Amino acid sequence: MVTNTQEESVETRPRAVLTAPLTFDGESEVDYRAPNLLRRILSLLNNVRPGSDLTQFQLPPLFNIPKSQLQCLGESVYCIRNDLLSSCNDADSPEDRMVSVVAWIISIPRPLIFGVAPYNPILGETHHVSRGNLNIMLEQVSHHPPVSALHATDDQQGIEMIWCQQPVPKFYGTSVETEVLGKRQLNLRRFGETYVTNTPKLLIRFLPVPLVDWVGPVRITCKETGLEAELHYKSNVFGRRNNLRWISGRILDSTSSKTLFEINGHWDRVVTAKDISTGEVRVIYKAEESMSRLKAPYVKDPNGVSEKESAVVWSEVSRGILDKDWEKASEAKRSVEQRQRELKKERESRGERWAPKHFNVNYSKEKGWDCSPIAGQVPPAPIIVPL
Repeated sequence: MVTNTQEESVETRPRAVLTAPLTFDGESEVDYRAPNLLRRILSLLNNVRPGSDLTQFQLPPLFNIPKSQLQCLGESVYCIRNDLLSSCNDADSPEDRMVSVVAWIISIPRPLIFGVAPYNPILGETHHVSRGNLNIMLEQVSHHPPVSALHATDDQQGIEMIWCQQPVPKFYGTSVETEVLGKRQLNLRRFGETYVTNTPKLLIRFLPVPLVDWVGPVRITCKETGLEAELHYKSNVFGRRNNLRWISGRILDSTSSKTLFEINGHWDRVVTAKDISTGEVRVIYKAEESMSRLKAPYVKDPNGVSEKESAVVWSEVSRGILDKDWEKASEAKRSVEQRQRELKKERESRGERWAPKHFNVNYSKEKGWDCSPIAGQVPPAPIIVPL
């Protein structure tokens, strides 16, 4: 038997806690960290062997920011000041559309705060948000291993996104490196084009200089046009700002391997594209225009908010962190985790198998995880992002 848990009444449900997204101008303004954090982190990892998989490693609230990983994933789509996504749909030529897609994909990785991380989503946790005509639904479709799925649609623009990803963090003595398995798809229905991309790795380094950064190769393909993009996110071992968050790459014709554009810059500042045929260099992405002065989402319709909504599930934990009441946050987090253990035992005793509500999920060793949305469109959400 396959089941989904019943929703509880709105009156007894905790109020959602929604906090401002992480932005470049907020890195120094928002600080959820506890004192002596580096020393605490090294102590926490003291008994972890290098090469260990940290997927099931549980962090105390002292090391959490007040939001779920599912919310952070959603924010990478809906928290942006200018509409780079619509620009992908406005370009006339396949080449210009690929340049616009590259700029949008560069906007997705967000700055993180060293020493703290979001909550690990519970099984069946959801995050449903709307920004203008773009409606986004996320669901945690597996807990062990952790797999998150995203479906977003803008019917007016004819845009659809389907993401499925599994983070695999590993400890390497002086650093933690998280490989993000799975793929992300962007469908531009107006042109009948699908862009498929992977995700860079997340690097958290403790020594010699504490640092958190995105690194590694990203490949974007579009079979319909034959165009590809190769991007490389790079960091600097000594943490020098001029070499931090550097990105380079190219856009090419896959049939001839001919380079059409060269990509260079820093994903937290400015990125340019050089047209090889003309020598023209143009700015395709400015982080300040896209990532500064972002506002927190708000609840427009309390009755429409699910009990599985991230901002509800973790509300008491988030309140404790925001108040720096670590005892309250720890107690609330234990309560959330204990409730999940109880629900798992109840399902097992009844012989029930849990199933996602919004996605059909398949796994194979050859292809990995595949998350297909059950509905063709995502409905408007009870949580709204201010434009």
